Amino acid sequence: MTEHTTPDSAGPERRTLIVRGFLLGERLDIRGFEQTQALATTPLTLRVGRKGYAVLFRYGVVVLFDVSAEEEAHYLADIARLISDPLPEPGREQAHLDIVPGGTEHVDPDGTIILAELTPERMQLVADVLAKDMLLEHFEVRAAAVFDRVEPLAGRLKHRGSRNFKIKELLSQIGDVLLTQHRMVGRAEVLEKPEALWNLPELEGLFGRLEREYEIRERSRALDHKLEVIGNTAETLLDLVHTSRSLRVEWYIVFLIVFEIVLSLWEKLF
Repeated sequence: MTEHTTPDSAGPERRTLIVRGFLLGERLDIRGFEQTQALATTPLTLRVGRKGYAVLFRYGVVVLFDVSAEEEAHYLADIARLISDPLPEPGREQAHLDIVPGGTEHVDPDGTIILAELTPERMQLVADVLAKDMLLEHFEVRAAAVFDRVEPLAGRLKHRGSRNFKIKELLSQIGDVLLTQHRMVGRAEVLEKPEALWNLPELEGLFGRLEREYEIRERSRALDHKLEVIGNTAETLLDLVHTSRSLRVEWYIVFLIVFEIVLSLWEKLF
């Protein structure tokens, strides 16, 4: 991570600010921002408005720190052109952040995040967890929708023994699972630690507490398991369809052979 400037340190008084995260689309093109003055990179951290900050992620997430509602609306409208495949309904997450100079960094029982100071690295850690929280929620909703579509197919197989499934529908379910897994592992790297920890390993404890608060690892494992079940179910149904069709073709061949034999016998006898 390359730092250029550092946010102003908190004053002697405890102060509270609002953090808002937005999952806007499949990808966010941040190449244009990288040429401008930045507080830090990987992920890109910028100043916004009079006293706020933004952390931008390539997988379509923006996290804003201490940004007014008016500045927030203007900023989101400004970067909308950089979003690929925008979501019809953006994901949202909000957290309260207290800056307590000299205090112990932790997460209160009510979910308030306590920081000793507001630095680019700390903002990146908070933003990273909020971004993964929104991404997991988005995938959980998608996985539940796919599960709801696959479950009746398995029910039909169990109760009726029916193998008359639409291959296009089954391939669509498998495609949904593969795309979700690719985005989780390849782009968002949900279980990977932020790069900021490589430079400041002393923040490892703070990041661990944030991860536990939002149950990132537990939810990721549960989602992986659900995706695995969906994928295996869809693949099994697809194999059954292929097997059924292959068996049908074999019966057609047997029927043609028998018909040919009958014709030959008929000609010989009559």
